[in-house]
This record gives sequence, C-alpha cells and structure tokens, in this order.
Amino acid sequence: MNNKLSTFALATSVLLALSACQPANDKVDVTAAEDAASQETVQENTAAADPHAVHDMSAGAMVADGTPMTAMLKEYTDSMTKMNEDMIGMDYNDPDAAFAQGMLAHHIGAVDMAEIELKYGTDAEMRKLAQEIIDAQQSEIEQMKTWLANNPDSKMPTADTKAMQQAYAKGMDAMHGDMMKGIADPVPDMAFARGMLLHHTGAVDMAETQLKYGKNPEMRKLAQEIIDAQQPEIEQMQSWIAANKS
Repeated sequence: MNNKLSTFALATSVLLALSACQPANDKVDVTAAEDAASQETVQENTAAADPHAVHDMSAGAMVADGTPMTAMLKEYTDSMTKMNEDMIGMDYNDPDAAFAQGMLAHHIGAVDMAEIELKYGTDAEMRKLAQEIIDAQQSEIEQMKTWLANNPDSKMPTADTKAMQQAYAKGMDAMHGDMMKGIADPVPDMAFARGMLLHHTGAVDMAETQLKYGKNPEMRKLAQEIIDAQQPEIEQMQSWIAANKS
C-alpha cells in the first residue's frame, strides 16, 4: 500500500466530509483544504517510522472551510487520535499480543465515544447502548491489561507477523475514513450511532484477524466473544440509523 497516497486520500475525504457537515459559506476555501491535505502528507513524511501517522486526526487538519469545530466533534476526534496513537499492537510480532494491545486501545476508544454520547445524546436507545458498551468493555479492558502484563510481545517476528500486520493496517484504513464522516454528523445521537457502527465493525475485523492468526486460547476466546457481542449491536445501530435518518 502506498502510504503517501493513502494519507492524501484519507485527509481529502475527511476534509470533504467535515466541510459538508459544517454551515455553508458563500465559497468553500479549496486552498485551505488542499493545504490541510498537504500538511497531512508532510507529517507522514517526517514521521515515516510511525505507522499511525496516516491516521492523524488533529482539529486543524479537518475543518476545510475555517468553521470552528463543535465541542462534540472535537471530543470525538481527540479520542480517535489518542486511540490511533495507542494502537501500537499493530506493530507487534506476536499475533496474540498484537491483538490484545490493539484491542485494548480500541476498547478504550469505544468507552470514550460512549461517554461522549452520554454527555451530548438524548435518544433513549442510543444512551442505553452507550452505557451497555461502557459496562461490557471496561471488564474486557481489565482482562487485556492483566493478560498483557504476563504475555509480552515476542522479540522476533513469527511466520504470521507480516500477514497479520498487513491485515490490521488494512482494517484500520477501511474503518477510519468512513468513521470520520460518521462522527461529523451534527446530530449527537446520529454521530454516535454512525461512528460506533464503524468502530464496532473495525473491532469485529480485528477479532477475525485474531482468530485467523492467534494461538492463545484466552485471546481467541475473547475475540469470539467480541464478535458475538458486537455483531448484534452493529445490526441494532444499522436499524436505528435507517429509522432515524432525516
């Protein structure tokens, strides 16, 4: 995968998505959008050793027309940026440690998103779902922290390391472009549902990668439990979004 092209495409899609969700001006500042996308590429070039640089979602890179970012959107993007920075498991050698470390950061990101929904959202169903996500994922966060403390990453790559890392990177790229469009929705409950839908889809993809490459029974069991728990929630959010689209 060409990281430079991927970075530019991601930055451009994010800029277009966010400018579409902001109040319209008489003229869109195309130069500002291009400058922001270029800045994203420059950041990737200067931090080539950091595979998460392509997912930089800082506030300055996202508002294409100069419109101030809403407080809710800033909280979502700050949370996503932190999650991406913490998903260092993508770079691990051991598939089980990679899954645990990556999913740990991913779960923390989900809890952050759910707390933002409880802060801004008003829909009873989505608020209930947010609380259920917090309750379920907090216990799994503690489980992964404990497991990682006793199962560090291997020092040398395994036969599956390269394929596993590529699978995680592909899943991250697929998740974040559409997820950014989701959290940019101006309606708080819809932003949560659209964003969390993609977040859950990414978690299921990660769990399936673990089942393909992982060997540890506890982490494989956790991966299957994540699939079993989040797939029904994916379907719930899909139904809610379809019923609540204006």
